[in-house]
Order: sequence, then C-alpha cells, then structure tokens
Amino acid sequence: MSEEVIEEQPVLTKKQKTKQDKQAEHIARIKRTLIASFLGIFTGILSYYIGGVPNAAGIQNDGFLGFMLMLAGIVVQKHIFILSGMDTSKLGGKDWFYQGFMTFAFWFMSWTILLTAMPK
Repeated sequence: MSEEVIEEQPVLTKKQKTKQDKQAEHIARIKRTLIASFLGIFTGILSYYIGGVPNAAGIQNDGFLGFMLMLAGIVVQKHIFILSGMDTSKLGGKDWFYQGFMTFAFWFMSWTILLTAMPK
C-alpha cells in the first residue's frame, strides 16, 4: 500500500488568481445567495400557512413558530451547501452572518406580505 500525500495549494492573492478562478468563486457566491433567498421565501410561506389564522391586527396565534422555522432554515443551509458540493470550510463568520441575514430578510418580507395581503 502506498500513501499518497496531497499537498495543499497556497492561498492565492487577487492578482494571482486566473479569470476562471474568479468566475468560479463568483458563481459559488451567487449560488449561496440564491439558496439563502429561496430558503427565506420558503420559510416565510411556510410560517404563514402553519402559523394559524391572523386576527384583525395581522398577528397569528403561533407567530413564534414562524420565527423558529426561519432559524431552522438558517441551520439547514449548511447541509444544503454540503449536499450541493460546495466547500463550506472556506466560509468565515462574516459569510455565515450574510447567509443568515439573507434568509432572515426574505423570510420577513415574504411572511409580512402574506400577512397583510392574503386573506385565509
């Protein structure tokens, strides 16, 4: 049995990256943002339908459940990234905060629009 030694590539600076590397990173960022956005919209719609019938003020009986669904959507993102083949080891705290904020923003917008515009 022979052991293969895999050498780690050094981190390249912006000037050292090729056009293909930059495009690949850009497409990966777009995919991450799309996943966060669609997950936020999905959890917002789910929060509306699971939260119960809103009263005259637009408040649902199980509104806290909607918030918990949004938090679950943020947690599920990492698993979706892994299943889709994205490398999550390079993501830092700022990246994860951005992903969570995008999910929250789309959840909040879609849930609010549904609460104010859609009669049950």
